[in-house]
Amino acid sequence: MTRRPVDVGEPDRLYTVTGGRSRSDGSSFDLVTLIVAECEPSVGQQSEHARILELCRHPTAVVEIAAELSLPITVVRILLEDLLATGRITPRHPRVAASAALPDSALLTEVLHGLRNL
Repeated sequence: MTRRPVDVGEPDRLYTVTGGRSRSDGSSFDLVTLIVAECEPSVGQQSEHARILELCRHPTAVVEIAAELSLPITVVRILLEDLLATGRITPRHPRVAASAALPDSALLTEVLHGLRNL
């Protein structure tokens, strides 16, 4: 099985898909951010945008969208920012663990000492 780099081939198509942009403008989408479509694809919409809206009828991770579209993550992030700016999608960012849920450092020290004594 041979693997080829993702960004090889069709640079003209990627340039066209993103409207010449090579970086996302502002809010970054994490690879595991879930995307939910807020509307159906509309007539005359860019095909990649329409496909994203179809894929995201149910929450779908950014990395899954990139895999389904066979596009680099950077391109998918640009397309997602376009859809976010028009209110067509809602991102659900992963939750960050609360510091209260983490074990106390004194407990971890005791566990470390116990392991060393084994």
